[in-house]
Amino acid sequence: MAEENRPEQSGEEQQPDFSKRHPLEHKWTLWFDNPATKQSLTRYGQGLRPVYSFDSVEDFWCLYNNIKAPSQLQPSATYYLFKDGIEPKWEDPKNAHGGSWTCNAPRTPNGRATLDAWWLHAVLACIGEQFDEGDEVCGVTVNIRAGKDRIELWTKTAANEALQMSIGKQLKQLLDIPDSNKIGFVVFSEKLTSGKGKDKYSI
Repeated sequence: MAEENRPEQSGEEQQPDFSKRHPLEHKWTLWFDNPATKQSLTRYGQGLRPVYSFDSVEDFWCLYNNIKAPSQLQPSATYYLFKDGIEPKWEDPKNAHGGSWTCNAPRTPNGRATLDAWWLHAVLACIGEQFDEGDEVCGVTVNIRAGKDRIELWTKTAANEALQMSIGKQLKQLLDIPDSNKIGFVVFSEKLTSGKGKDKYSI
């Protein structure tokens, strides 16, 4: 009987190359707004600070596995994950003509677990370029509030309804939000002038 063809073996098991990195299309920065310092602040955004920047899959997981989940943050705390070069402020040139889709987490016994899952899925969708209009996406935030916790996806061009509706639909699908739960899009320029914007679009 003919012997089976077998690949030659070196006699040593090949070890995985842990030095190999998987680059992302964009570099991203995690920002944090620390509620503990709010009483001493005199200017909007003064408590906002960059925490860590990454441009590879490996560096992202290194960050994610070493920070608190949103459900473990203090009330009023906020995580911001934005493309490098964009500050998480409405006045930033990349945000000035944009707005955000807001997803309010349910106030149920499992609501905080839902919030943590939404945050991870939204972050992976952003850094993994899962949105068809990826260039339109500026960043994503998670806000911990006494009344409600929410995820916000910030985008560049609020005036383009078709574009924003497409992004909003994709966001609901990626986070597995039921059709019965509406999400709304608010324009940043309206927030700047009135302090509180109304939904320009909703899905």
